[in-house]
Amino acid sequence: MKKIILAILLMFTVVGCSSKENLKDISARLVVGKELAGTTLNDQHEKPQTISKDTKVVFFSFSKPMGHLCNKFLSKKPASFLKEHNAVYVADVSPAPTIIKNMFILPDLKELKFPILLINNDKLSAEFTKGLSKDSVEVVFLKDGKITKITQVNNEKDLEKIFTK
Repeated sequence: MKKIILAILLMFTVVGCSSKENLKDISARLVVGKELAGTTLNDQHEKPQTISKDTKVVFFSFSKPMGHLCNKFLSKKPASFLKEHNAVYVADVSPAPTIIKNMFILPDLKELKFPILLINNDKLSAEFTKGLSKDSVEVVFLKDGKITKITQVNNEKDLEKIFTK
């Protein structure tokens, strides 16, 4: 049985990798001066959520370790933490094979008490990650829906500082 599951996972990984479109000519979405308000992504419960002009901070995790860091940080906070801080958390789950997302990642995310907006396709992922590090949490500061500053953090302590300024 383990061999069958492994073979299926390998097949989906190969098929998923071979079907990706050319993403080299994608323009970056996360650039100082660009509008981020109005961006709509589904949350972990598959409900569309839109980044509003009132949002002050959007932080992104583009890798599994950074996702775990953000989830650990937010799990220690009240469920209303993001709303109280006019903040939004966005996680890129697009690199994971569909079967892994559907069987493991999404069910786990649905158990969390805070909202997570999800990037769940390669084109959108390329737009958000272009020119940015996947090895850090990308923190985007907004004023009236426009990006004013982008910074990176790599640990919970620095993420906490973002919200205590």
